[in-house]
Amino acid sequence: MNGTLARRVFSASTAALSSRAIRRSTHPSRLFPCPTRSYSDQKSQPDDATEPTPEPDTAEVSVESQILENLKKKEAEVHDLTSRLRYLQADFLNLQRNAAREKEQQRDFAITRFAGDLLETVDVLALALKSVPTAALHSEFPSADTPPSPDAPPKSAQEYLTELHQGVEMTHRLLLSTLFKYHVKSFDPTGEKFDPNRHEALYQAPIPGKEPGTVLECQKTGYMIKDRLLRAAQVGVVQDVS
Repeated sequence: MNGTLARRVFSASTAALSSRAIRRSTHPSRLFPCPTRSYSDQKSQPDDATEPTPEPDTAEVSVESQILENLKKKEAEVHDLTSRLRYLQADFLNLQRNAAREKEQQRDFAITRFAGDLLETVDVLALALKSVPTAALHSEFPSADTPPSPDAPPKSAQEYLTELHQGVEMTHRLLLSTLFKYHVKSFDPTGEKFDPNRHEALYQAPIPGKEPGTVLECQKTGYMIKDRLLRAAQVGVVQDVS
């Protein structure tokens, strides 16, 4: 009986030892050993393969170049705006000059239509003066300016004709003087070279001894209002017979 008891105690002890050995073998520290870290007194040296950090001078140069570029852009914008301003000022001055010139022309040529209509009256008076020959105006009687005497005989037809001619001539001169105040001037191109811009040809005639293309006769006087043609002169032109 003692032998049986001893075997049981031995078996229990063996089982306990076996379980302890299994637990120790399956411990994580034994299955996966922990890495060990070694320390050294020497400081770690930087790796030569790493890129060097940018120096402060390079950063400052890049900032300065950017500022200069922005300044150049602003200067170009200022130059462009200044040029536009000058063009606008020139256009405004031209507009003012044109407006002043148009205003002056409107004032000067406001009577153009009126003066054109009045010229017909001047033409009629001129024809009336031409209808009386110069020889018929000579008379033995006193001139019309001399006051008539109460005992003087009645006026003859020649005297009345002379007075009529003088009155028409005075009216003609007065009308021309009035037109002249408004810059309306007459011109007679007889003997001048024919100018289609100022003359209106009514006929052509071959005249020996006359230069072809010149004005032979002026039937209606031309008129200018300042430097603008108011009415062209109606003329006859020497014809070229060659």
